[in-house]
Amino acid sequence: MTDAGAPPDPDRASQAPTPYRVLARKYRPSSFDDLIGQEAVVRTVSNAFETGRIPQAWILTGVRGVGKTTTARILARALNYEMPDASVKGPTIHMPILGVHCQAIMESRHMDVLEMDAASHTGVDDVRQINDSVRYAPASARYKVYIIDEVHMLSTAAFSAFLKTLEEPPEHAKFVFATTEIRKVPVTVLSRCQRFDLRRVEADVLMKHLANIAAKESVEIEPEALGIIARAAEGSVRDSLSLLDQAIAHAAGTVKADAVRQMLGLADRTRVIDLFDSLARGDIAAAFKEFRDQYDVGADPIVVLSDLAEFVNFVTRVKIVPATADNVAYGETERVRARDFASKISMRVLSRMWQMLLKGITEVQAATRPAAAAEMVLVRIAYVADLPTPDEAIRMLEQNGGGSPVVSSGSATRSAPSAPVASAAPVRMPTSLPSSFGAGARPQMAAPASDPQGAAPVLRVTSFTQLVALAGQKRDIMTKSALEGDMRLVRFEEGRLEVALEPNASKTMISELAKKFELWTGRRWTVIVSNEQGQPTLRSVNQAAKQEHARTAEADPRVQEVLSRFPGAKVVEVRRLAPEVPETNINADYGSDDPPDGSDGDDDL
Repeated sequence: MTDAGAPPDPDRASQAPTPYRVLARKYRPSSFDDLIGQEAVVRTVSNAFETGRIPQAWILTGVRGVGKTTTARILARALNYEMPDASVKGPTIHMPILGVHCQAIMESRHMDVLEMDAASHTGVDDVRQINDSVRYAPASARYKVYIIDEVHMLSTAAFSAFLKTLEEPPEHAKFVFATTEIRKVPVTVLSRCQRFDLRRVEADVLMKHLANIAAKESVEIEPEALGIIARAAEGSVRDSLSLLDQAIAHAAGTVKADAVRQMLGLADRTRVIDLFDSLARGDIAAAFKEFRDQYDVGADPIVVLSDLAEFVNFVTRVKIVPATADNVAYGETERVRARDFASKISMRVLSRMWQMLLKGITEVQAATRPAAAAEMVLVRIAYVADLPTPDEAIRMLEQNGGGSPVVSSGSATRSAPSAPVASAAPVRMPTSLPSSFGAGARPQMAAPASDPQGAAPVLRVTSFTQLVALAGQKRDIMTKSALEGDMRLVRFEEGRLEVALEPNASKTMISELAKKFELWTGRRWTVIVSNEQGQPTLRSVNQAAKQEHARTAEADPRVQEVLSRFPGAKVVEVRRLAPEVPETNINADYGSDDPPDGSDGDDDL
């Protein structure tokens, strides 16, 4: 028992533990060099300081945790940076060591740098105090800096009271505003400020930042765990540091990815990919089992569907921009399998899955039984996985002569209920394809074969020219153009196409051809890229034929006579005229001996 009046023991006071500071405060940036992900702001401020074009007010906007208040304090420090030997004469962004005012500004206790929270000081009286004090010169610093956080919370009258001071402040006064709701700030205030939009920090930048902090804290953490935390933070540096702080405490040792998932209530990314695979294959039973397994270990149904939607988005972005799969914020398994899915699944199917998941997440959030509601969402997605999109269904109906479209799912084939399938109409083919590619100058489509049990008819294509003509008949201009100009035929068999590609040919077209041919003909196709030279492209053969026809026409004496009469004229194109209608029919129709156009009936060159 100690004497209540005895003086405190200095040794015991020195042994008192230092209060713990969370990582978000401990590693808060103190200079522009520490500010990550905001290069545009740093460059603009640096140029303004170097040229002396310093505005009287800045307004910083952005989502939570991107550094608005921190940037405001760094601006205040840069404006008032001074060294004891007076070697720094003006504002600068280069602050290698602490200056005279730096420590007080960073700790928010400098008398010339005033911070005000507009959420709790919203009225005219609070602004009037600023208007009254702004006239007085700073006590010790170069500038008097007013930092107003959450400025959008000021009342309308308070904003109006601020306008005159904000437009014409004294030379020694600067204002820095921060807000997350830039639209709530009046235009009259925005027009008086220089605006900076602080962007979300990219996941890979956040990962590097978190890895550096973990190294400083002597904490071992898996790279996959860093990626999970960076994605969960959604571009917020403060959120990422708070999650890292929580993960370190949760793990009590090496921070592993599984521990972070468990902490955040996330499903295993690998298992989410397996669930996506089952849905894409239309395997409802496997999708149910995978979802139940994740639900039994504590995964939230809404989180599972959200992660599934995120992976659908990732696959879609990889399909559009393949370099997206190089983002290290995603695990190796996610990147490899996303590339595989992107090459196999069409954009229409991915878009449909995204729309159904987006609507399904809303339904699960409002459902009294989220797990059951999530299962019904999975049922819908798996059931329509192999169904044709509306435009594909219309093409199949046209192809089948008005019958029901046939949908292939693995080894099973099902068709939508409708009237009995009518026999397909003959397919008309163009006559301009050369004979050197298989079936002659006028290819004919073989008659559709019908399944004895009433299945949809199958169109037989026996040559490459017929396949190109079929693409034209289906009005798929891109496919027809690629077949004619980008592919050299190597071998052709019904249901199998082997081609060599031109140097400038699109590599992504091959993965779509088999699906389109199957949709058009009703049978499976295999498309192979060969290293052999192959035959010339259809386009080159057609161009060579046109040039040969032009040379033949130019050699004709009658054409030579015309060309001699018109210097500079040349043969551009040679066309085959349609067969002439017998004269007796024309006269009988019009009741006259003369043709209906008033000409004399002679052929003109």
